[in-house]
Amino acid sequence: MSLEASKPEFGFLAERYDALRSAVGTVLVGQDTALRLAFITLACAGHSLLEGVPGVAKTLLVRALAAALDVRFGRVQFTPDLMPSDIVGTAVLDPRERTTEFRPGPLFTDLLLAAEINRASAKTQAALLEAMQERAATVDGRRHPLGAYFAVFATQNPVEQEGTYPLPEAELDRFLFKIVMGYPTADEETAILARHHVDEPPATSVASVLRRDQIDRCREIVGQVIVRDDVLAYTVAVVRATRMDARFTLGASPRAGVHLLRAAKANAAIEGRDYVLPDDVQVVFLPTLRHRVQLDPAAEIEGLGADQALEATLRSVAVPR
Repeated sequence: MSLEASKPEFGFLAERYDALRSAVGTVLVGQDTALRLAFITLACAGHSLLEGVPGVAKTLLVRALAAALDVRFGRVQFTPDLMPSDIVGTAVLDPRERTTEFRPGPLFTDLLLAAEINRASAKTQAALLEAMQERAATVDGRRHPLGAYFAVFATQNPVEQEGTYPLPEAELDRFLFKIVMGYPTADEETAILARHHVDEPPATSVASVLRRDQIDRCREIVGQVIVRDDVLAYTVAVVRATRMDARFTLGASPRAGVHLLRAAKANAAIEGRDYVLPDDVQVVFLPTLRHRVQLDPAAEIEGLGADQALEATLRSVAVPR
């Protein structure tokens, strides 16, 4: 595919993202990076973690995104006593027909907000893990598909850790991104107060700007993005560098490399390009890997966080020209 022939097609994805950003911007102030990464999550048919203190619009982001995409929104508040059947559903016996009927739980939606996922027990997290990996849920030996647009946006509170269950590495590795949502700037916070002190606009008021068939088209466009051999080698090099860096006791997995490259392709498509640059890999490097690596205790004692250590690792790898 020539660059000239592909420009209109790749412009479609960039155009739709701009429309999405404008629509969501009617209720969400700031958090541009989080919105972009959330859109890439859907364009890559993935799932993402949302981490931030209470009140930084994690729930609003997902609600507004669902409204703009005209897909179903579901929410589950995770608690230590939540059972797998509470989210997946149960098979109910009909005594008259002597048959069982499956009654789906809140898992059966399109965009699922898993609020405070780290408060759920390992058993409940395992049920969600199957849904994320297989896009289906198994109940009484029967497989129930969840649909092509099923995506989990799981929130975590980084401050309060009492009564939480750390997510195992196998589950963390299934998330495309860990999106960190911080406090707004002073100007953004002023705009939030100006907009919300009289009448808070509901997330459902967001205009639908992307139909389901257009979501499919966006995913097809991402798949068509070209990756040169030197960029492919660069992606492999930055992932492998995390395994050789003494600052980490656990480096990024091969799945992390697959997710990194896919996210870089989506970022290139949002920019209207049909080819990946090293810059695209660098833009999505931190959100793709920050939840997949484990810091060495010595690095933590020195005050290093995962992002700072990963930035140092990224700088150590030569960038192709």
